[in-house]
Amino acid sequence: MTRYNFNFSTSDAYDYRAAMRDDIRDYLDEHDIETIKESERDDIREKLYDEMWTADSITGNGSGSYTFNTWKAEECLCHNLDLLTEACDDFGCNWDIIKDGAEACDVTIRCYLLGQILDEVIDERIVEDENDDENI
Repeated sequence: MTRYNFNFSTSDAYDYRAAMRDDIRDYLDEHDIETIKESERDDIREKLYDEMWTADSITGNGSGSYTFNTWKAEECLCHNLDLLTEACDDFGCNWDIIKDGAEACDVTIRCYLLGQILDEVIDERIVEDENDDENI
């Protein structure tokens, strides 16, 4: 009787949210944004979102690749097709994106998650506005 070995090496799925959280924190640190005043949150968020949308270190959308390596992009996508489906549904794209390759799919997921993860990281750095009124 022939026995087959089904003990395949498996790895954990790439965690886009955790990776992007770290990338966004690093981006804010590099730009000396340690705290964000609550009253400035929306303006700063909009500015950061626009910058990060095309930042290769966050989404890869500027150049079309975050990983600059098809193999790495494929590894990120492994077990994350649900996120790709959500991104495609949200952006209204069709599955033709797969023809564009793993790097395009990877960038699509990162762009899809950008707003959500950016909000989380900004909320970590929010400080209440100080009362500028002096005692009268």
